[in-house]
Amino acid sequence: MRLRSLINLSILFTASFLIISCEKPKEKPMEKPEPKVAKSEDHHSFAQPEQAIMTHLDLELEVDFEQKQLKGKAKIHFKNNKYDQLFLDTRGLEIEKITVGDRELKYTLHNEIEYLGSALEIEIDTFTEALNIFYRTSADAPALQWLSPQQTAGKSAPFLFTQSQAILARTWIPCQDSPGIRFTYNAKIKVPKGLTALMSAESLTTDSSDGLFEFKMEQPIPAYLMALAVGKLSFEALGSRTGVYAEPATIHKAKKEFEDLEEMLETAEKIYGEYAWGRYDVLVLPPSFPFGGMENPRITFATPTILAGDKSLVSLVAHELAHSWSGNLVTNATWNDFWLNEGFTVYFEYRIMEEIYGEDVFKMLALISYQDLQSELESMNFSEDTHLKLNLTGRDPDEGLTSIAYDKGFFFLKLIEETVGKKSWDKFLINYFDEHKFKSVNTEEFLAYLDKNLLDTIPGSKDQIIPEKWVYGPGLPDNCPQIVSEKFEKAEQAANNFIENGTAPTNTKGWMYQEWVHFIRSLNGKIDAKQMGQLDALFGLSNSGNNEVLFEWLMLAVDNHYTTAYGQLEKFLKDVGRRKFIAPLYKKMADDENLNKTAERIYKNARPNYHYVATSTIDQYFSNSNQ
Repeated sequence: MRLRSLINLSILFTASFLIISCEKPKEKPMEKPEPKVAKSEDHHSFAQPEQAIMTHLDLELEVDFEQKQLKGKAKIHFKNNKYDQLFLDTRGLEIEKITVGDRELKYTLHNEIEYLGSALEIEIDTFTEALNIFYRTSADAPALQWLSPQQTAGKSAPFLFTQSQAILARTWIPCQDSPGIRFTYNAKIKVPKGLTALMSAESLTTDSSDGLFEFKMEQPIPAYLMALAVGKLSFEALGSRTGVYAEPATIHKAKKEFEDLEEMLETAEKIYGEYAWGRYDVLVLPPSFPFGGMENPRITFATPTILAGDKSLVSLVAHELAHSWSGNLVTNATWNDFWLNEGFTVYFEYRIMEEIYGEDVFKMLALISYQDLQSELESMNFSEDTHLKLNLTGRDPDEGLTSIAYDKGFFFLKLIEETVGKKSWDKFLINYFDEHKFKSVNTEEFLAYLDKNLLDTIPGSKDQIIPEKWVYGPGLPDNCPQIVSEKFEKAEQAANNFIENGTAPTNTKGWMYQEWVHFIRSLNGKIDAKQMGQLDALFGLSNSGNNEVLFEWLMLAVDNHYTTAYGQLEKFLKDVGRRKFIAPLYKKMADDENLNKTAERIYKNARPNYHYVATSTIDQYFSNSNQ
C-alpha cells in the first residue's frame, strides 16, 4: 500500500484532515557512498520515495531537561523527482514553521494513525531540494527517556537517551522513517554545561566547555539508527579504534568488562571483511534502557545488566558489533524482513564468540537460542508470526521483535552453513555484504541472490535446505541443525540427580553462566520451594551477580512461590529496565492469583523508571497501570 492509499484510508475513517571530551586516535577518511532506497514498499512509513527521497539531514537541537523537550531545526535535503509534495513521518511533534530561505511553506499535518503517527505533507516547488523544519518534541515522546539524577548511577546529573528502533525516530526528528531509506547527517546539539552529548556519528567537538557538540555521519543510515545520549559521562580507550563511555560511577567496571572489545572487532573483520564505520565504542546506559543493546553506528548503547564482573555476558556486545555488518551495513528493507537483520547477527555473534572463547561457548549459546525459540513457537501456537517473512501491516513493527527473527533466523543460516560448508558460506557472505553495503534488501532479493550465487552452484543443496519452508512456513522445519553440548548434558544430569535423590551438584566451580541457566531450566516444574531453599543455601542463586542466571532463578521462584527470593525479585524489578527480563516476570506474576496484586503494586512504583518500549508491553498485563 502506497502512502497516498494509506492517507486516503485515514480520510475515510476520520472524514477530515487535522491542520496543524576526550581525545581519541586520528581516523582515516571514510568513503561516502550514495544513499540508496530499497524497492520494497514500507507500510510503516508515510514517505513516498519515488516522488522525493531524503538524502541528508542537518540537525540543530537544544536539550531542555526542565521541559523534557528537544527544540530546534531539521534541515531536510532530498532528491526531488519534479514533484510538488514532500511526505515525512512525524509523531507528536509540534511544528512551528517550515521554510525555504525566508519563505514559509504550506503544510498539512494529517490525522494521527495508531503506531504510525501523522503524515507531514509539505507543499514544495518541483525544483526544491532542501527545506527547514522548526519544531519541538512532546514531553512524552516515546523515543526519549528523561532521567532525573536519582535515576542514574551517579545520582548527580540528569540523563537523556533515545531509542529510535523500530519507528520511533519520527517522535524526535521529522524524517522518512523507513529502514529502506538511508541518509547522511550533521548535527549540532546544545546541552547544559558539564554534560556530554554522544550521537551515532563522528564527534567533531574538541572543546565542550560551552555545551555545544557537533557531529557528522558521512555514510548513509536509516532513521532507526539515529541516536542521542546526554549525561555526565567518562571515556576509557580500549584500543586504537575502541573505547567505552559510562557514568563516572560505572566507568572502571565497564572498562574491565569490555577489555576484549578490540579483539572482538579484529576477529569480526577476519571473518567478514573490513569494519566500515571508523570507531566502535560502547556506551553503558542507566538501568532503564529497555534492550540489551542497540546497534547505533559507531556507538552501541548497552544495558548495565551485562556488567557481570567476569565478562560472562559480553556475547551481547559481540551481537551489537555484528550488526555493523548485518543491519547497519546491509539493512532489512522493511520491518517484515526483520529476520535479515537479526538472524544474520545472531549467527555472526556466535561465530565471533566461538573464535574468541571456543566451541563449547558457541554450542551453549546456540542451545539456549533453541530453547528460547521452542518457547516462543509454543506461545505463538505456530501461527503466521512464526514465519521468518512477516506480515506486520496495520500493526506495531515492535511485534516482530521476537525470537523468531533472531533464533529461527540463526538456525536457517546455520543449516545453510552445514549444507554448503563453512568455507563456501563465508565466501558468499563476504561477497553479500560487499555487494549490498549501504543498501537495504528484502527477503525475496536475498533469496534470489542466495540461489544465484551459492545454492545453484552446489547441486542438491537447495533441495536439502528448502529455503521457502523456513522463510514462508510456520514453526521449525524438521531439517533444523542438531547441536549437542557435553556441558549442557552434564548440567542437565546434575539437575536430574537433584530432582530424583536430592543430591546437589558438587563440581560447579568452573561452570559458565550458560550451564547455570540450563541447570535452572531443567529444574522447572520438578522441584518445590523447599528444594529451592536448599540450592539457594549452597549456591546463593538469589544473589547471583549474573543477571541471566538471576532472571531464570526468579522465574522459578515465582512458579514455586519461593518467598525467600521475593525481596530480591522486587529489587530486581525496580532496578532493571530491560524488557527481556522484566516483562516475563510481570506476566508470570500477573497470571498468578497469589501474586498479581503484588506485581501491580511493584509495577505502579517502578513504571516511571521504565522506557516506553517496556511499558507499552507490560501495561497490557495490568488494568490500572497508567493510573
